[in-house]
Amino acid sequence: MKLHLADTRNSHTFTAYGSGYLSVNGTRYEHSLLVFTDQPPRAWPVGDFSSLSAGDAAHLLENRPEIIIFGTGPGHLLPGPELLSALAGAGTGFEIMSTAAACRTFNILAGEGRRVIAAMWLP
Repeated sequence: MKLHLADTRNSHTFTAYGSGYLSVNGTRYEHSLLVFTDQPPRAWPVGDFSSLSAGDAAHLLENRPEIIIFGTGPGHLLPGPELLSALAGAGTGFEIMSTAAACRTFNILAGEGRRVIAAMWLP
């Protein structure tokens, strides 16, 4: 197996996570967060994960990601059917997983140079 060092100079990556916080490139955030590979992280004002709407999907799709990774906290939650339907109709890939798994997956995809967005919900 060949191992290659990932080039993350122009990328944002998760450097830590825990109960009630995320750290991106060493900066700690204690609120729900959108993390892009090519833009600074920004607050994601989402209250209840299950109430995400088609409007929320449109906002995420503005940046034309290849894939959207949803981090749902310590457990695995599902968003409402409106969001799922909007994302499926757009043809953009998406995955829903725990925050820990989402952080690891985002870092791997970003290291591969993929256009990925992490939508991280902190309950």
